[in-house]
Amino acid sequence: MQLWWWVALAGAVLLPWHMQQDGLRAGSLLALFQDDPEAASAAAQAVRHGRFWFWPVLAALAIGAPAALLPGLGRERRGGILVAAGTIGILAVVAQGFAIGIRGWTAPWLEALFGPIEDRQFGIGIGGAVALVGFLFQVTDGLARQGAFKGDRFTAGAVGLLAGSILVFTFWPMATILSQAFGPTAEHGPLLAFAERVADRKVWGLACVTSARSCGVAWNTLVLAVSTATVATALGLAFALIATRTSFPARRAMRLLTVLPIITPPFVIGLGLILIFGRSGVVNQMVEALTGAQLGRWIYGAQGVWLAQVFSFTPTAFLVLIGVVEGISPTMEEASRTLRASPMRTFRTVSLPLMRPGLANAWLVVFVESLADFGNPIVLGGSFGVLSTEIFFAVVGAQADFGRAAMLALVLLGFALAAFFLQRAVLGRRSYVSMSGKGDGGLPATLPRPVAIAAFSIAVPWAILTAIVYAMALAGAFVKVWGRDWTPTLDHFARAFAITTAPDGGLILSGLAWNSLGTTVTLAAIAAPITAALGMLASWVLSRQRFAGRFALEFALMLTFAVPGTVIGVAYILTYNIPPLEITGTGIILVACFVFRNMPVGVRSGMAAMSQLDRSLDEASATLRASTFRTLRRVVMPLLKPAILTALVYSFVRAMTTVSAVIFLVSARHEMATVFIINRVINGDYGISIAYSAALIVLMVAAIGLIQLLVGSRRLGRRAAAPVAIPAGGRV
Repeated sequence: MQLWWWVALAGAVLLPWHMQQDGLRAGSLLALFQDDPEAASAAAQAVRHGRFWFWPVLAALAIGAPAALLPGLGRERRGGILVAAGTIGILAVVAQGFAIGIRGWTAPWLEALFGPIEDRQFGIGIGGAVALVGFLFQVTDGLARQGAFKGDRFTAGAVGLLAGSILVFTFWPMATILSQAFGPTAEHGPLLAFAERVADRKVWGLACVTSARSCGVAWNTLVLAVSTATVATALGLAFALIATRTSFPARRAMRLLTVLPIITPPFVIGLGLILIFGRSGVVNQMVEALTGAQLGRWIYGAQGVWLAQVFSFTPTAFLVLIGVVEGISPTMEEASRTLRASPMRTFRTVSLPLMRPGLANAWLVVFVESLADFGNPIVLGGSFGVLSTEIFFAVVGAQADFGRAAMLALVLLGFALAAFFLQRAVLGRRSYVSMSGKGDGGLPATLPRPVAIAAFSIAVPWAILTAIVYAMALAGAFVKVWGRDWTPTLDHFARAFAITTAPDGGLILSGLAWNSLGTTVTLAAIAAPITAALGMLASWVLSRQRFAGRFALEFALMLTFAVPGTVIGVAYILTYNIPPLEITGTGIILVACFVFRNMPVGVRSGMAAMSQLDRSLDEASATLRASTFRTLRRVVMPLLKPAILTALVYSFVRAMTTVSAVIFLVSARHEMATVFIINRVINGDYGISIAYSAALIVLMVAAIGLIQLLVGSRRLGRRAAAPVAIPAGGRV
């Protein structure tokens, strides 16, 4: 039986084709018998309501019927029918969706060709989505039956799912917003207008080389991203080495501190740095009291943004690196020591090269995050401009210059593409396999003394500074008036999370924050497993499969990650506010934004971990006649638990704390926690804002613990060791 043909049939015949404004109800599922064409199925609209543009959809089902209903067809012939039917079905759904909107034909030439119509249609709903999915997997199934993807239907379906979802939720909105870069102006046509925008001295100026003035925002962004990625990756490596290769008593607490910045709403780190290093900060006041010198406003500018970004993105580097460091085979290190190599030489020539995939992927992810960062530059940038803030002001400014914003976004994409090629060149075609199907009972090597000293010298002061920043920032939740009245109080928590008793004895969540908190937790809990599943599937496809377009798919996965959240928000509004996909104002658009904005971290983490797995593991499972899906589920995924944990944690906390990407997408029904906090900050209500932030941090720490408990730990069959914190001796 051809399952996906029946899925497409159900979507076109039984389910309402268009989005239902009042949501789905039991009666609306009987779409074949609906009198209202907007609530009817595609078949009912074609047959009962005379909407001829649905006949090609039904024709595609008719073409695919023999593949589903005639069991005697050969494999290749069945595959050819499925490819033809699925392709026609996809084209028919896309064509009818784009051709007719809420005012009839969407283009004059269509009206001239087919004549005027009085009908209209809204965006695609559950019926159209189900039919489209059915047609898509008919194509992938048919290609596999014809020999593509080595005849593996699961691999073909995985590639089709990734390509289709990226096309709809990444390429389409990005093409919509980036096309604005070629928008004509009053003086110039598309090409000259684009050239004028690109040649702007404010973007590429080099005044900082010859004077005290600032350079262009493009150079500012590039230098900031390189320096942030380099330092954050080094810090992440130091924390990962301490967490996995030492018996430092406080390593668990230090591990929590490394993750703390990633679970914090955007403005808290900047606020803490201002309270410590600002003009009236603790450090400045102490220096002035002791020496009489005034440090001034040095925290505002490039150095302040860099410091805040290193705080913010070191956890990302750590999450990518921790699984890679844990996955290094102790047997290889023991073999090096057996050949009388010193601990330092073993670390330099064996351990460190095996960490290269993790280091390269961590550097790339942090580099791209720095490019797209908006919160830290807007709080601490001062006169130091970067591309993300320039894009924001171009969008929300009085002129709303989408063309300039799109051009700046193209520059960001160019930087991200350059870093992407650099990362591939660094890794090359070398093998980094350190886990195979053979027994591996070696003991993890202790850190060489110089490496241990360097790691502790970097990590411990940074951990102390992180604790101080958070202590200072969160203190505002427990005082009456920030900066004026330091009387201890819990009033801010009471206002945010009050619970009152109803007349009937029930409980009422009367606090100001409950509505946004419930919405945020619900949407983040939906988005996180989808993000992790797609991320791990993408990392497996890109690491283990070879097919045409693999490189394009890999880069497409980084697109939304490389662009500031404000651009993503505007792109989603421009794309999904009108048919054929009307999801603006719904929870679906927020979940889609979370999934495709946060998925690249899981992909890079998964690819770094996959590079350590020997292909013989997959081959042994296949030899025992296990299917590809079973091999992935029973063999590969258990060895990717650190990467799965990274993807789940990162996607959940980013969905909880993101602001720039959703500030244009929230609605009255779907208010996010960070937007609520930012609005309170704008109104000067710092107490309730920080109280809400503190509650979010506690909630996300608990969620991370629950995620770790559910995912579990990876079992590598290695002996337990008790390495000392800093080796007392040994050859170097």
